[in-house]
Amino acid sequence: MRQPALFIPHGGGPWPWMRDMRPMWHGLEGYLANLPATLPEPPRAILIVSGHWEAPAFTVTAGEDHPGLLYDYYGFPPSTYDIQWPAPGAPWLAERAEGLLAEAALPTARETQRGFDHGVFVPLAVAWPQADVPVVQLSLHQSLDPALHLAAGHALAPLRNEGVLVLGSGMSFHNLRAYGNPAVTAPAAEFDRWLVDAAGRDGEGRRGLLAHWQQAPYAQVCHPRPEHLLPLMVAAGASEEPGTHDFGEEVLAAAVSGFRFA
Repeated sequence: MRQPALFIPHGGGPWPWMRDMRPMWHGLEGYLANLPATLPEPPRAILIVSGHWEAPAFTVTAGEDHPGLLYDYYGFPPSTYDIQWPAPGAPWLAERAEGLLAEAALPTARETQRGFDHGVFVPLAVAWPQADVPVVQLSLHQSLDPALHLAAGHALAPLRNEGVLVLGSGMSFHNLRAYGNPAVTAPAAEFDRWLVDAAGRDGEGRRGLLAHWQQAPYAQVCHPRPEHLLPLMVAAGASEEPGTHDFGEEVLAAAVSGFRFA
């Protein structure tokens, strides 16, 4: 059965392991924990693109064993640098994804040493705590070109018919200096409404809007830099069907959303 393509928020830092942070992300925790039950069947594997990895080409993790974890956050308790989530890699999926991207004339590469960053292991550890689904991570392209990431998602769409869950992990609002500021609540809500409308269009209409997301209201306020929004482009590009607003809550004075593409 065809798997959906999803864009999920990954929250802030290692929040599931932080007693003081976890209540803040209570809604997200419930959404992620219930995520496997919303799929048509258990995924054969997950291809995930995180807002925390940029490379000169679309790069896949191609190691055979558990790739390990990359604790790419700072200033947290020592215990959060000992977190384990030993999901296996999937060399067959890395090769297949690389081939699909190459067929679409997109720049590709493979990486055998890099571990999963926290944009991967944080949300997936909540959704699949047993770490029993093979995972391959895909980088962003360092150009941060939204149209290029929409094209990558389009190229990867056949994976969905092969039992692979295509998943973008980022944040629909990502302005670290504005979190918690009540002045950002209204702008973030307006940008979020624009995103919900754009995601709800069909493939061609959605691509046209998302490729020019900078023209959305308060776009630069919500995303001074676009790396946390680009995983949405990959997920949205992998479907021609109208998307749905799969998750939404307000955290630290800003709207946070997730999307599903059938």
